[in-house]
Amino acid sequence: MMTNIRLFPIAVLTAAIAGCGSSSSSAMDDPASASTQATSTPAVSVASARGPKVKIVSSDYGRILADGSGRALYLFTADKGNASTCSGDCATAWPPYIVKSKPIAISRAKPGKVGTIRRDDGKLQATYAGHPIYYYQGDRSPGEVNCQAAVEFGGYWYVLRSNGSAVH
Repeated sequence: MMTNIRLFPIAVLTAAIAGCGSSSSSAMDDPASASTQATSTPAVSVASARGPKVKIVSSDYGRILADGSGRALYLFTADKGNASTCSGDCATAWPPYIVKSKPIAISRAKPGKVGTIRRDDGKLQATYAGHPIYYYQGDRSPGEVNCQAAVEFGGYWYVLRSNGSAVH
């Protein structure tokens, strides 16, 4: 008798172990960023500027927001207004993108959407399109998304498109 053995990618197992859910995505590129083309190159590259950065990278969910190293950034639907509601165990699983200054938008990220908020602990957290932004502790590689559409800590966690909307 033959037994079927099913192998799962490590990312799937990591998400399952971490209690992270996922859902399907349209996986379409952000139409707004896909049609945007750079028309000129400045003498000094913005990408080489010092400080924190946000940029748009390719992923299994299309083109999404990431930090300067390419790590995916998420929004949390339980955040209300321009304030973070994620602390304690939540901030351990979903570390906020803590910065010392306002991030620089590079690689198709929109400069007018980048900002910061002051967290209850006094640290400065990056925002995008008014959303405080976070990492998922299980994502390690550029463009890796292991916890899309998870329901944890009282809300949903979504990666963002370049226009700041959640990828559903």
